[in-house]
Amino acid sequence: MLPWKRLLRPVIALLLTAAVAVVPAATSAQAAEAASSGWNDYNCKPSAAHPRPVVLVHGTLGNSVDNWLGLAPYLTKRGYCVFSLDYGQLPGVPFFYGLGPIDKSAEQLDAFVDKVLAATGAAEADLVGHSQGGMMPRYYLKFLGGAAEVNALVGLAPDNHGTSLSGLTNLLPYFPGAEDLISAATPGLADQIVGSAFLTKLNAGGDTVPGVKYTVIATKYDEVVTPYRSGFLDGADVHNVLLQDLCSVDLSEHLAIGLLDRIAFHEVANALDPAKATRTTCASVFS
Repeated sequence: MLPWKRLLRPVIALLLTAAVAVVPAATSAQAAEAASSGWNDYNCKPSAAHPRPVVLVHGTLGNSVDNWLGLAPYLTKRGYCVFSLDYGQLPGVPFFYGLGPIDKSAEQLDAFVDKVLAATGAAEADLVGHSQGGMMPRYYLKFLGGAAEVNALVGLAPDNHGTSLSGLTNLLPYFPGAEDLISAATPGLADQIVGSAFLTKLNAGGDTVPGVKYTVIATKYDEVVTPYRSGFLDGADVHNVLLQDLCSVDLSEHLAIGLLDRIAFHEVANALDPAKATRTTCASVFS
């Protein structure tokens, strides 16, 4: 590896960390509230209207509760059985997930989907992921047999082809102490750098696998996945959506699109049930 690339790796890792560390770790009270509201309720049985459970896959440094305080209730109120997992734990790093090797995180997703399918009796699940959580499942689909268990993958600002340094320095002032957090090895961050061995393997031979429907919802204000179009996929059964084509005044950036943007949420619902999809507009914020 060239010396300048060796120097850039820890810098980019720091910026990736800073870009996603915005919400506090989930509390036990929040987790209990999630279950009591029908989210992560293993007694939930999918209905005829929504026959597949939805598995939510958080982003780097996210967790199974905080990343989904907006979208999970949005979907449960619409009759979906919704589940979320923690993945990518590093030894000695509590509360913050998505830092471990991404291929190992995909194995954790595989096991979690098996658990959800067994509990619900469904033959397939749908996956919705934010940032790394929209990209990592593709490894499960491509290399771990996930295509037989998954109907659709919806990615909110996923880094499908990695991210570069461009623009990420703008986030640093907002996250004091992030450098200390990543002083230990964080392979899950290195795997997301453009040109990493992980991404090279993931994208070799095509972005998609047969039998799975893919939706990517991106925002032109993404300051983490740069350029934002690098999140888009090529292949059959792919629907790439730019949030600002749905609502030109939507200013959501990388974090907001997954945490609180109801316009993006409406488009997620359309992707999960395309037969009953309705047009997504600025007014969808009230839906």
